[in-house]
Amino acid sequence: MAAMMMMSSSALVGGLQALPLQGRLTKVGGPRGARLAPRLMTSLAGRVRCDAGQGQGPLADAKGVIDQQTKKTITKDDILRNQETNESEKKSVFGTEPTSGSFYPRPEVERRPETGDKSFWSVFAFDGAAPETINCRLAMLGFVWAVVVEKMSGQTVFEQVTNAGQPGLLYFLGAVQLFTYASLVPIMSGESTDARSFGPFTARAERWNGRIAMLGFFGLVVTEAFTHSAVFGF
Repeated sequence: MAAMMMMSSSALVGGLQALPLQGRLTKVGGPRGARLAPRLMTSLAGRVRCDAGQGQGPLADAKGVIDQQTKKTITKDDILRNQETNESEKKSVFGTEPTSGSFYPRPEVERRPETGDKSFWSVFAFDGAAPETINCRLAMLGFVWAVVVEKMSGQTVFEQVTNAGQPGLLYFLGAVQLFTYASLVPIMSGESTDARSFGPFTARAERWNGRIAMLGFFGLVVTEAFTHSAVFGF
């Protein structure tokens, strides 16, 4: 039976090839080996590799479909053209003209993940790709979460985070790490949020919703600090 298991370990099943087990099974002989072989096969059943289609598989096909439906390629020429024609790109929020190589403000072509520097200091600079994206997403999550918990428990945002036995602070720290990592993966791969859209879910809509959420969350915290009661409580 052990010999049969050794032969079946290299058989192809639906494009998936099991990892070779000869090196392990040849050391196990006799009746005891016959009893151990099924256990080894069971423990290694999930350790498979895909050899069909030269590394292509269902995950690669799904990624291709998603990219085709949602991804837009942004070239350097597109960025330079927008830099020349978009009035908001000619001056910063402080009215200063972007200068190449400056700390702030930088031209669009230098701060974009597609064409600019993707170092930590560049990505997390004041005009970098990461800060606003991460803050907007955390603000949207935080505002909705705060409202739901206030409706359920009647606690203010401050009480949700600081009261004994409340896991709000732990959840917040976990959300910060998760959203930061998820946001940095495409940025470090040279893809900005403007490169993705699906129906009404565009980078512009996300930015505006995130900015409104930041203002709403800040207003909620300040209001509750003065009233000492949950705005969305019972």
